Amino acid sequence: MIRLLPLWGAAGLFLILVMSAAWLVQRRTGQGGWADVFWSFGLGAAGVGAALLPIDATEPSARQWLIAVLVGLWSVRLGLHIAARAASETEDARYARLRQKWAHGFQVRMFGFLMLQAGAATFLALSIMLAARNPAPGLGLQDGVATLILLAAVMGETVADRQLAAFKADPAHKGQVCDTGLWSWSRHPNYFFEWLGWCAWPVFAVNLSGGWPWGWLALSGPAYIYWLLTRVSGVPLLEAHMRRSRPQAFAAYAARTSVFFPRPPRR
Repeated sequence: MIRLLPLWGAAGLFLILVMSAAWLVQRRTGQGGWADVFWSFGLGAAGVGAALLPIDATEPSARQWLIAVLVGLWSVRLGLHIAARAASETEDARYARLRQKWAHGFQVRMFGFLMLQAGAATFLALSIMLAARNPAPGLGLQDGVATLILLAAVMGETVADRQLAAFKADPAHKGQVCDTGLWSWSRHPNYFFEWLGWCAWPVFAVNLSGGWPWGWLALSGPAYIYWLLTRVSGVPLLEAHMRRSRPQAFAAYAARTSVFFPRPPRR
């Protein structure tokens, strides 16, 4: 593990540079949502590097290549989705609220906020690195299960995003809350599937034979992303915006729909 620390440190430095660039772009465009695009692509690139960059003369294993491909798939899908939204819509409600709240101090505080996001991404990159560097030979059942988890998560998040986009595109739904498809089972199915994808890395990383005890640290990834999404920057900010913008519709929706984990709606 000690040999991997410089690689992890390099990933952290790279992410600081990426989020510094994100700050410059959002300052120039006035669209804070571009920060999420940089975060998605930046973490994806850092994850690929953490999976493949050599720390000795050994060639990357099949597991390293598989994880690099999966990280790239996740990153490109999410980054392109957010980029399309940032380019075509008004500023994300979360950043618009911060812009209003921080007023004249917005840009200084935004830079600090994005540096915190760089730190969060660095912490999450640890799970990817530990998964890729599991020294277990070849690919086994756990790798297959982990791959299926990641692919199911990417597909589920894609479906949720498309259902929401289709709902918002219909003028008849103006002022309403999306409660169709996956959104009838969870108020935040996109966040749920994002969290589910991070559950794949511990499955890759944990070596039940005891040959890679560091792999258990990969559990920090899904634990941390769950905390971020449900307690910090995801669910709380979006639901606060919904309560302000459409209080009656959201109250009725919240009464029958699970916050995070999907389940049939209450009747």
